[in-house]
Amino acid sequence: MHELSIAMSIVDMAQEEAERRKVHIGAVHLELGALSGVVKEALLFSYKVACDGTPLEGSRLVVKDVPIEVYCPVCKVPRILASMQWFCCPDCGTQTPEVIHGKELVITALELKQ
Repeated sequence: MHELSIAMSIVDMAQEEAERRKVHIGAVHLELGALSGVVKEALLFSYKVACDGTPLEGSRLVVKDVPIEVYCPVCKVPRILASMQWFCCPDCGTQTPEVIHGKELVITALELKQ
């Protein structure tokens, strides 16, 4: 399960930042794209395991799901895909290979604990 190694990296990065700023972390906020290759539920479970015995023990991992957004060359606007099986514009049906969003795996914020 590669989610555990990802969770361990998230914990390490958050812990380094907390030590650098001399703060305590209550939550780590993350954007997770549908095409990231990461299973959200496995990552949430792995985060709790990775936090055990660290200063982040008891903190939360808050995940914002990022849908697949592509650019339609015919409509000339970004579109959200209804399914990751069909990379076609949901309005005009044109194949849309240009992915704008959906591959994210990004820490966006650290929530401090009082």
